Amino acid sequence: MRKERAGILFKCAVTGICIGLFLKLFVVDIMRVTGDSMEPALRDGNLVVINKLAYGLVIPFSSRLLIQWASPKKGDIVIYLYNDNYVIKRCCATGSIPLEYSNDSQYTLIVEGEKYPLSERQYHLMYESKSVPYGTILAIGDNHSVSVDSRSYGFVPEKNILGKALCR
Repeated sequence: MRKERAGILFKCAVTGICIGLFLKLFVVDIMRVTGDSMEPALRDGNLVVINKLAYGLVIPFSSRLLIQWASPKKGDIVIYLYNDNYVIKRCCATGSIPLEYSNDSQYTLIVEGEKYPLSERQYHLMYESKSVPYGTILAIGDNHSVSVDSRSYGFVPEKNILGKALCR
């Protein structure tokens, strides 16, 4: 009788571990925010629940989607890999949204009426782009002055977006 109980317990434990691993790899994840680029929405140290199925099926241990069935929308907080680090930023514009620039007293990016500050380097990197390329997003941290984001390294391909933040 004890062997049967031990066998059942073992099977339950293995099944639980497999289900947990499946959920972590494909469905949801919990990540800790590091840095203050998303303040005030997300503060350094906050835990964030990530919906990995929001835009498609993620290839485990990679920075790409196997199948994509949705695209980020303006305002979504998205997660993607950049330089082998998970990055969490806000989608400020999607493919084909026009971009405007100003260099009056300071460099500025204007997206649908919203202004984002640019450094001189960022301005020169982005100025040629008159709109967000199709299949990409403009990802910018809420704390514009300290965020390293699309203004510094370019537009983020939708296929590289690993999920959407659900809550903190």
